[in-house]
Amino acid sequence: MGDDRGCRRYHGPPPTAPLASALPFRFPNSSPAMLQRLLLSCFLLPALALPGSAQETRMTPELLWELGRLGGSALSSDGGLVAYTVRHYELAEDKGTSDLYLYESASAKTRKVLSSWAGVGDLQFAQGPFGERVFFTGSSGKDELGSQVWALNPKDGGLLQVTDIEGGVAGLKVSPDGGRLAFTMGVKLDQEVTELYEDLPKADARIIDSLMYRHWNAWHDYEYTHLFVAPVGEDGRAGEPVDLMEGLRVDCPVPPFGGSEQYNWSPDGTAMAFTMKDVERWAESTNSDVYVVEVDQPGTHKNLSEGQPGYDNDPVFAPDGKSVAYHSMERASFEADRNRILHHDLGTGTTVDMTAGLDQMTHGATWMPDGSGMLFTSEWRGTDQIFSIPARGGSPRQLSKGRRNWGLVDVFPDGRRALVSYMDMTRPRELAILNLADGSHETISHINDEIYASLEMPRIEERWVEATDGKKIHCWVIFPPDFDPARKWPLLTYCQGGPQGQIGQWFSFRWNFYLMASQGYVVVAPNRRGLPGFGREWNDQISGDWGGQAMQDILSATDSLLAEPYIDRERTGAIGASFGGYTVYWLMGNHEGRFKTMISHCGVFNLESMYGSTEELFFVNWDLGGPYWKSPEVQADYERFSPHKFVGNWDTPLLVVHGQKDFRVPVTQGMEAFTAAQVQGVPSRFLYYPAEGHWVLKPQNGVLWHRVFFDWLARSCKPEPQEGS
Repeated sequence: MGDDRGCRRYHGPPPTAPLASALPFRFPNSSPAMLQRLLLSCFLLPALALPGSAQETRMTPELLWELGRLGGSALSSDGGLVAYTVRHYELAEDKGTSDLYLYESASAKTRKVLSSWAGVGDLQFAQGPFGERVFFTGSSGKDELGSQVWALNPKDGGLLQVTDIEGGVAGLKVSPDGGRLAFTMGVKLDQEVTELYEDLPKADARIIDSLMYRHWNAWHDYEYTHLFVAPVGEDGRAGEPVDLMEGLRVDCPVPPFGGSEQYNWSPDGTAMAFTMKDVERWAESTNSDVYVVEVDQPGTHKNLSEGQPGYDNDPVFAPDGKSVAYHSMERASFEADRNRILHHDLGTGTTVDMTAGLDQMTHGATWMPDGSGMLFTSEWRGTDQIFSIPARGGSPRQLSKGRRNWGLVDVFPDGRRALVSYMDMTRPRELAILNLADGSHETISHINDEIYASLEMPRIEERWVEATDGKKIHCWVIFPPDFDPARKWPLLTYCQGGPQGQIGQWFSFRWNFYLMASQGYVVVAPNRRGLPGFGREWNDQISGDWGGQAMQDILSATDSLLAEPYIDRERTGAIGASFGGYTVYWLMGNHEGRFKTMISHCGVFNLESMYGSTEELFFVNWDLGGPYWKSPEVQADYERFSPHKFVGNWDTPLLVVHGQKDFRVPVTQGMEAFTAAQVQGVPSRFLYYPAEGHWVLKPQNGVLWHRVFFDWLARSCKPEPQEGS
């Protein structure tokens, strides 16, 4: 259960000014964005000028949605060009559009080659009949066929539509020689009620015979996502696609979060390695496997990871085509197990663990051009760093450095540089070129420089706090831009979700520490027990101990800040989502007066009803020990750790946030918590989203989330007014 990942000087309830899209008139020569900004400046932000002006000093909820968001990126075959996308949102229109850019290494110049598309993804430089092109999937928003494959000439911007397939395609991968395309499409294999009973065309029902009938935020649509291959003709257009998984009631990529990283071409373009999860009891197993299929013989699949019971995915052929490396988790049904890199020799059939003895996670494994080793990213002490490891195993070497979350995109042909992205708690992702020898980098995208030029920045401190068992807890502490230790400041304790998801240097558009600090709060974010980046033992300790040491770690971190003279002990709050929302509900009954207000987003409240209504049972089977009726010992843990057992102690104001389409943590969890608070007379509010799931994704819903969030905090923890406000 992962997270989703300037002080507004007006501290009272936000005004209900109409949005630009709702106005009965229009200003001449004005865009929706301009109208939106005008309204915000008039009704919501009287003390702040428009974004980009010299007077803009603080991050605000509205300004978050002004920031451009880096999307996909790709490197040309000679390393001379980088393609990348940026997405911008129009708050008044409640939607976003994407632009495509090309960066030229020789001149260090960037040019925009596509503007305001509904969506652009799956960027890849590949050879076509007319030379190297930028291939991508996307929709201009003006067609009705959905997302198609396009090829763009990087020299003149000429655009060719490669596919014309009803319903659209996704997850493009072009073969190394450019002769074939691989992509995914939905294949309908199951019958709906009205197809089973054709004489009842208006029947509105489902007949369900097995679990996983709904997943994360959607009901099963009777389709399965299959991997297809299509030839590319001399005219550059795709021919008839062939289903490489015909007849199989399985998906590739594996839902809900798998993408095109779960399949890749062989260097000669004759085979594909791909991931699928072909198990009978899907809801109770993490057993996905890696297969190889000859594209000219689509019915024959060779399982490379047979007998390995955990997640196996993200296969990549070595440059010589003789072996495949892939990520693998060892333990069955543990979705947050240590992610290894296994290396399978296609000739001998032997598999070795390249990361044997490595006490950390691996992600995004990428071959060096000469096949000598691989690069990967890994959580490391509150950051994400890039490492290298020899192909035959050995000690990893850290390549990146600094207080950032680094992401690996690709390696340059010379093997000395890598195309990477990075972010931290104050700024969203940017693209850079990383020198693999000395860890230096050059930023090549400057998406939000104009906005950040006039923003005040918070101070971020790293500290280690002693736990109740004597171990040390890594914490991030974020201070307001105008922090003065001589003043008293309200404190927010952030409770991380997951349960296994490091609090790194990420920039969230929901749980944004920079925004919270800019509103006048000191934030402490502890990497409590159960979070990666601090070794396997630390990561594993949360499982089976939800209300145990992890909760004590959070309280220890809180107490460390409460001991500081600049913290006002009467203005304190606990906030969190998913498992962090569970934490808030647990703290409601066990915080012993530390907090004056709480906010839980999509949190688990009742462990027994959670087990009976969630969908990925492998998660609760591992982390909670199985169903509550399994044994007296498991039942005792449910009793000890379920927040609903402590509602008699509740007396702290509580804001509950939940989405109707959250099937990971069903909305009834939030409803049960809100009912418990209301019945006992505890001040409480329920922010309910009928069309959102585990995350709030729509722009105006996002701004509403922050307005209600900060309004609720201000009722008990209102920051002191700044000078001149």
